[in-house]
Amino acid sequence: MKKKLPISVRSGLKKLGESLKKARLRRRLKMVTVADRAGLSRETLAKIQKGDSGVSIGSYAAVIFALGLGVNWMGLADISEDKVGQALDEERVPRRARYVKA
Repeated sequence: MKKKLPISVRSGLKKLGESLKKARLRRRLKMVTVADRAGLSRETLAKIQKGDSGVSIGSYAAVIFALGLGVNWMGLADISEDKVGQALDEERVPRRARYVKA
């Protein structure tokens, strides 16, 4: 049984798929051309353009690359931009150091 994703995730994937389709059409590229450049089947590209959550993130990345849209997506989970994670790390820092005899 496939786990149902949150609505925001599903709508985000749908929007991404629509954006990739529009980018392909603006470039006047056929589906078979983009699929070939991305190393995917035409059917997988069709699923990506619909925002299918069953398609691997690697396949989405391959399409982004094949369309020449750059690598900005690679910074999505950049830990230097993770304010929540940084705050949690700061909470774990000891308040004072203890001397331990060796």
